[in-house]
Amino acid sequence: MAKLIINKAAEQNYIKDSEKDFHFKHGFIRKEDLTKERAATNTGEEYAIIEPQFIDHYQRIRRGAQIIQLKDIAAIIAETGINKESRIVDAGAGSGALCCYLAHIAKEVFTYEIREDFANIVQKNIEFLSLNNITLVSKSIYDGIDQQDVDLITLDLPEPWKAIEPAKAALKRGGFMVSYSPTVPQFHDFVNAVHDNESFVHLKTIEVIQREWEVKDRRVRPKTVGLWHTGFLSFVRKA
Repeated sequence: MAKLIINKAAEQNYIKDSEKDFHFKHGFIRKEDLTKERAATNTGEEYAIIEPQFIDHYQRIRRGAQIIQLKDIAAIIAETGINKESRIVDAGAGSGALCCYLAHIAKEVFTYEIREDFANIVQKNIEFLSLNNITLVSKSIYDGIDQQDVDLITLDLPEPWKAIEPAKAALKRGGFMVSYSPTVPQFHDFVNAVHDNESFVHLKTIEVIQREWEVKDRRVRPKTVGLWHTGFLSFVRKA
């Protein structure tokens, strides 16, 4: 059984197997102590011991392709309002970070991936997170979407404008399409293609900048290193 230990400095360690002594840089915690709410290492470092939540497991998924960051996933969820009844199509899956997080919230997710090596990683992450509402589809979304009446389509593709027509047939009226693009030319071409399609309305394109703050006694300041540009999110709705 997995456990998570955390100290006052917010240092966290994920323990895959709590049936064994856990050894790390601060010493070790005996397996008998991992059943308690708090324990100390042999060097005296104190930790709280908690049951891992979804986010704790999620942060340890395997990675192949670059994943979409949590700050961008949060924007997708907030702007589209997906819920436990939502049906979602995701392409391309990459390492599966986005589709797995969406599946934690939605009713069902269909994720499209044409690369076998990426698909293998996605499948392992699905199994690791014990998600039974994701269907992995080995097909290019440019060639069509098998599902219909879906609430949301997410695109992490080199040429997202090629997915507009397939999305038109798959999305319900009022449904959302969100394209994630690292570069300006990609989202520029996508948005212009949306403007040329009478079935869709471009709502907005944003980027999410994350700046973390350091708080220690009276020293309160932004940290030097932040999570700046990762990608542009273009939000589109079927009219």
